[in-house]
Amino acid sequence: MIRPARLLLLAGGGVSLLAGLDASLLLLGLPAPISFSRLPDVHGILMVLGFLGTVIALERAVALRRRWGFLAPALLGAGGVALLTPAPLAAGQALLVLGCLGLTGVYTALWRRSHEVTILIQLLGGILAACGAALWSRVELAAVLPWLVAFIVLTIAAERAELARVSMPRGAGEQLLALSGLLTLGVVASLLWPSVGGPLFGLALLAVTAWLARHDVARRLINSTGLPRFSSAALLAGYGWLGLAGALWALGSVPGAGGGPLANHPAAYDTVVHATFLGFAISMVMAHAPVILPAVLSVRLPYRPVLWAPLAVLHTGLLLRVGGNLLGGGQAVPYQAGSVLTILAVLLLALTAVYLVATS
Repeated sequence: MIRPARLLLLAGGGVSLLAGLDASLLLLGLPAPISFSRLPDVHGILMVLGFLGTVIALERAVALRRRWGFLAPALLGAGGVALLTPAPLAAGQALLVLGCLGLTGVYTALWRRSHEVTILIQLLGGILAACGAALWSRVELAAVLPWLVAFIVLTIAAERAELARVSMPRGAGEQLLALSGLLTLGVVASLLWPSVGGPLFGLALLAVTAWLARHDVARRLINSTGLPRFSSAALLAGYGWLGLAGALWALGSVPGAGGGPLANHPAAYDTVVHATFLGFAISMVMAHAPVILPAVLSVRLPYRPVLWAPLAVLHTGLLLRVGGNLLGGGQAVPYQAGSVLTILAVLLLALTAVYLVATS
């Protein structure tokens, strides 16, 4: 039976997601259902902390099995919604910071329970998310980007390590912890010394991606059938996009991140952002949805071949967007067409999930 209270908590993330997609249309210069003056400015935060943060916090709160743990997704969802109201921007920012701090509290309690290396890595990601949310009120979003990327990457990498720990060689978890430390060093350095920290962060991102590609069971399960094959395809495609983002970051594609051949290149920067948060993060959501949604909401989401549709649309759209960037610096027709396809892919995933749950 579906859990109404958890569904209500997830609703805050859902509103943030829809608003973030609406903002995407506004940023593309296309008609959008809602036009709100600051909506384009909060697009990234809505997608990362309002949507992904709420989903992550809710899943971790369910794992903790303590009522106070659900404060984290409630605050993150409320923070995303507050950004969409006439309330002062600081109100939404404060709620997001509190939500991230609540998430670190959940991770701390989980760490005390198990002392698993993977939980420690997720705790580190939660701390970076809280710092990023606090910094957002003081610096430009480009400076906050490494903190948000590290939060998502460390969270997903640690969860993949949890699932694959039986098949991983001894010491692999400690390797990931060391790489997480290197990534965190890159995050801090990118804020204090961007010309050095940016490339360092990119190289660390590449190292984490290589670790995932080597140790994830997806490499073997891609030859299977059904859900394992679908999830493996989504995972491996996501790792490919994350590797591209790391390479571009190391070459200076993020403002202030070194003086490489792509320094301050707007098309390369756009590619980094969307390769990470669409190609990697949303692909991870698609890969794990048939497992996470039942665990969080106590519903059945069976695998059906129709799940391949949003995955194919997402990566086709992203390929067109990146191609449009390379061809016309974000002005070419493929860029807009690809961007619209990625928006449709996310909506299609939501509709497909509702259909599968309703007909299961």
